[in-house]
Parts: sequence; structure tokens; C-alpha cells
Amino acid sequence: MCRNIRPLNNFEPPATGDEVHAAALQYVRKVAGTTKPSAANQAAFDRAVAEIAHVTAHLLEDLVTTAPPKNREVEAEKARARARVRYGA
Repeated sequence: MCRNIRPLNNFEPPATGDEVHAAALQYVRKVAGTTKPSAANQAAFDRAVAEIAHVTAHLLEDLVTTAPPKNREVEAEKARARARVRYGA
């Protein structure tokens, strides 16, 4: 998985529209192989981001879990700890 795409399911509060859009944008960038599409491809790029964000929002609404919601701050600290181990910072 792309490092910049963060898990969005089972958080309290739920993922925002901005978070869903950012994940969709990262996905499209990865698949397209570019961070900035040409003018000729901009409309297709934007449409793909919007469609993926829409589908992702529906997916997050439909997923069911019995696990308690995760805390964003706790998960962020766990990620920082993993990065310190991985990169020695």
C-alpha cells in the first residue's frame, strides 16, 4: 500500500470528507504515476479522484466491525514509534 494512504475505517470521530478525498487523490496519483496531470488529462484525473472518493465514502459507511473505535492520537503515536525504529530517528 502507498505510504501516504492512511487507514480510514473505525476511527472516532469518523473519517472526514477531506481525509477521504486526500486518500483518493493519493491513490489516483499512484496509479497514474504523476502528481500533476497534464492539461489534457486534468479532467480525467479530477473525475477519477471524485469517483474514488465517492466509492470510498460508501465503503466506509457500509463496513461493519465489532472492534472498538480507534483513537487518532494513539494510532499516530504508534506510527511515529514504528518510524523511529525503522529510520532510527
